[in-house]
Amino acid sequence: MVVVAVDVGKNTVALSVTDDQRRRLLGPVDFAMTRAGLAATVTRIEAVLPSQARVRVGVEAAGHYHQPLLVPSSWPAGWELRELNPGHVSEQRRVQGRRRVKTDAVDLEAITELVLSGRGSPVTARAEVLGELGAWVTHRRRRVEARTATKNQLLGELDRAFPGLTLALPDVLGTRVGRLVAEHFADPVRLAGLGESRFVRFAAHRGLRVRGSMAARLVAAARDALPTRDAAVARTMLTEDLVLLSVLESQVADAEEHLAQVLPLTPFAVLTSVPGWGVVRAAGYGAAVGDPARWPGPRQVYRASGLSPAQYESAGKRRDGAISREGRVDLRRALIDLGVGLWLNEPSAKAHAAGLRARGKSGGIIGCAMANRANRIAYAMVRDQTAYDARYWATDAEEG
Repeated sequence: MVVVAVDVGKNTVALSVTDDQRRRLLGPVDFAMTRAGLAATVTRIEAVLPSQARVRVGVEAAGHYHQPLLVPSSWPAGWELRELNPGHVSEQRRVQGRRRVKTDAVDLEAITELVLSGRGSPVTARAEVLGELGAWVTHRRRRVEARTATKNQLLGELDRAFPGLTLALPDVLGTRVGRLVAEHFADPVRLAGLGESRFVRFAAHRGLRVRGSMAARLVAAARDALPTRDAAVARTMLTEDLVLLSVLESQVADAEEHLAQVLPLTPFAVLTSVPGWGVVRAAGYGAAVGDPARWPGPRQVYRASGLSPAQYESAGKRRDGAISREGRVDLRRALIDLGVGLWLNEPSAKAHAAGLRARGKSGGIIGCAMANRANRIAYAMVRDQTAYDARYWATDAEEG
């Protein structure tokens, strides 16, 4: 066997070729990440390959920069392609006594050792729809994060423009009445002058029914509001951010519509049969897992998420540590989100969580237990392509 170790940079690639006897056949060499650069390097590799050699290419993951080299068609037919976790490469450098030395040559040696030992995830021809699913999930998450930040900014602007509004209406931006007040009555003087009955009619003309008690509280809050020094500029910023919030909400809704169209074309559509798992949760899990065939079992998925606790056992003594949070953030978020969906909506999961709470477990521990349970359920459903059976999982969830 011959190992082609690949360390990807932003525009250049470092590469070495080593046989299974640790004899260096080529490199390290650098080449530009272009079609011509890769073709010329492959020609050089083929010139030094022994006859009947089995070639295994190991590529260290590097954000999105390594993606062009993970396409099987970029390499000669018959070459096996494997993707390596950068954390594993870093740990291999430590094993080799080079923890504080990071150069392309040292990284290539670490990659070579990992590939020779059989590490790395085999890269197969992934369905294009899985890439589309991941793109829309990422797009929606970015918009949701921007929407949350914008709402926080809006609440600060409302406090400066209309002090005391949140006392009368705690969820200002989460209700239609609150949006109406924020958009048209950020100046409390205007609302105080309008009065209760006229405010009710104002809302009715815009298709919103407001109870008299609600109108009374809002008008009273407007009459009691104290003036602030930055009220005028806060109202200006409020108007601008409300427009931005409307755009973000529209983009989030558009992304969810696309997810609803893409998800049925993937193996993860079956997950929507679980109570509490809608399109967004199922798509988030699918985007984080990717090709289901690359995972040997649910334990590997859970371990990759970083939710597994650290364990130390030596000389007959065992000390378990806390969860280190090392792992893939998107996968960890997806499993926790699935666990929350079970916790809130699935009867057997609710009972299990209640039992853990009765035993004195904290919310974080219960959340991890729900994520572990959800991971096993999701993996089995995607693997077997079977709908959720509450009777089976109510009795066999603990055994998996």
